[in-house]
This record gives sequence, C-alpha cells and structure tokens, in this order.
Amino acid sequence: MTASMDPSGRRRAMKTCAALALGLSGVAGAQPGRAAGKSVTVAQIVDTSLDQQDVAKDFLIGSRAAWQDINSKGGLRGRPVQHSTIEVDGTPASLRAALASIRDNPACVALSGTVSDPVASQLTALLRKETLGIAHVAPWLQNSSAEIDEQTFPIFAARQEQIAHALKSLSAIGLQEVGAVFASAREQALYRDDVARTAAALKLKLQAYQGNGDLARLGLRLTPATPAVLLFIGGTPELVQFTQGLDKQSRQRYVVALADVNPQTVQQMGGARSTPVIATQAVPMVTAGIPIVRRYREVLARLFDEPPVALSLAGFIAAHYTCEVLAEIDTPLTRASALAAFRKRATMDLGGYRVNFNADGRSATYVTQSLLTADGRVIG
Repeated sequence: MTASMDPSGRRRAMKTCAALALGLSGVAGAQPGRAAGKSVTVAQIVDTSLDQQDVAKDFLIGSRAAWQDINSKGGLRGRPVQHSTIEVDGTPASLRAALASIRDNPACVALSGTVSDPVASQLTALLRKETLGIAHVAPWLQNSSAEIDEQTFPIFAARQEQIAHALKSLSAIGLQEVGAVFASAREQALYRDDVARTAAALKLKLQAYQGNGDLARLGLRLTPATPAVLLFIGGTPELVQFTQGLDKQSRQRYVVALADVNPQTVQQMGGARSTPVIATQAVPMVTAGIPIVRRYREVLARLFDEPPVALSLAGFIAAHYTCEVLAEIDTPLTRASALAAFRKRATMDLGGYRVNFNADGRSATYVTQSLLTADGRVIG
C-alpha cells in the first residue's frame, strides 16, 4: 500500500482484508472441553462505515482475542461466552436494527465494546429511549459531551482528558492558543462543541479549520498566523494527508492526534516526515510491562497475525472488564442481574489498568501518549 493512497481507498482495502481475516459477523465460541456449561451471549456492535472501519477493525481484534482466551480458560464460571458481533453502517436505521436483534435474544446479557465513537454516542442516546434494560459496557466513547446514564459504563478516557494531557506537555512553550483541524464537515459537526469546551476549560484561544477532501492542501495553505500547536480530529489516513502538506511548510508545528489514530500506521504510510505528532491513547503503551498488557501481547501473538496497537489493546481490556464484572455475579445471570452489577461501578484493577468511576459515571483518568518524531521513530 502506497503513501499516496487516498483515505477512502485505504479504508476500502482494509475493509476487504478485515472481512476475510475476521469474518465480522462471526462468533468467537468456546473451545471444546474447557467451558462446558450453558453458553451466555455478549454482543458487540461494530461500525463498518467507510470512515470508521480501521478503528473498528483494530478494536474488534482485541476483543475477539480476549473472549477466545477467556473461553479457552473455562469461560465465565464454566459457561462459554458467545461473542456475537453485530455490524452496523453508522446510520440510525442500522443501529435500531441491531438493537432489535438483541431484544429478540434473551441469552444476550450485555453489550460490550461498542465501536466507533459516533456509533457509541448514538447507542448511548438510543438506549435512554429504549426499554432493553441492558448494560452498555466499555464502549469506545470518545465524546466528552455524551450524557452518561445508568446503563452506560465508559472505562476509557474521553477526548477532553486526552487533549488536556497532551497540552500539559506543551505548557513550557507558553501555549496561549491552539488550532483544531477537523478532517471533514462531519467531524466538525460532531465534535466542535466538545473541542471548544475543552479549549475554554484550558483557557486557550481556539482557531478551527475544516478539511474538505484534500487534507494535504489544507496543510499546505496554513498561514504564519496559524497556531503552532494543532489538534487533529480525524482518522489515520486523513492525518497522513494533512501532515504530508504540513511537511512542505517552513514553519515548525506540532500536531496532537487523539486515540483514534494509529501512530505506527502514520509512519508506515509516509506521514509526519518533518512534523512531530503527539498521539494520545486511553490505554497503557503496548510495550508496557504490566500484567494486562503482557497478557494481551501473548494472546494476540498466539491467535492473530497482527501487531500490538493501542486500539486492539482497548478492545482486549473492554472484554476483560466485562468478564470480570459478570464473573462476580452470584445470582442467576440475566440482563437485570448484569445491569445491577455494573451499576455498582466498583473500582477494579485489571492487571494494572485501574477502573475507577467518577461522579460523572466515567472512569476517565488513564491517558498515555507517544511522540512520532520527525525522523520516523515512535517514542513513548
């Protein structure tokens, strides 16, 4: 795959590869002889729309690896977990159809690891209107403005925490203003209020820029008045294009990319050759030595021919958090008992990844970052 491939072309190729390698509508079942009880179903809604499928692919790989590993070790108290993946295309109609299929399956006790962020946000709002009475666990909910109720349990830091973490590292340069680059009109419509609120909280002046297809051109036409630090709201292919335009400018700028971006892929696609990129993530570094990350690397290497990346680690953690809470239920496992267990929002340590909910119903304090340097290294 060449660096010049446009974002839509790369995503079409990735969708084909993902479907062949993963069978997105399949089920990660139990391994014979290890979990022999009556199975329990956990559903995962996955966004296969063109602009989100690269994020969803990585997250789903991690979730599948986790559930297969859990089943190989006896499942959920001896019961195999049927990990049911439900594809949606990002539209409200497809999401309503997904929920209808869940409503008609009484064996499904929880929703776990909804991905992408736009779909997780839609689902959070939709569940407030529905009467499923089902726990929505560990969604990839990056939207800081999403209202969290008693059915949704986010365990990953949202956009506001990621931006604040990244900008603190740049405070030494006397940062007073920041630019927000939205990859498309859709991103701007979805996230402008969220970004504006975050900038205001940090007392930063904000300038917004919207991409309209050719992000390399946007990078090229920025003026000397453009802030030196730019928040990029978009996916990996779009960031590659944008930095390829920035690389041709004489003024040095820093780009802050959020957790939907894969820095290793940016490097491989020829992005950020002379523009430093600070990439935040809502999970530990994939090279970390803590138990949950070591287990993730071992399981991923055993089950999938995929490199460790932050998004698949997030999917792995989402599945393990779901399993740990369900395993603590000492009454018959139903949607109602599962929802009651998650509503306790108990503090939990998942092998070094700490889940600790705040007054807003989020566990949102874990943020790390890596630096993609001008010479192509990923440091962090």
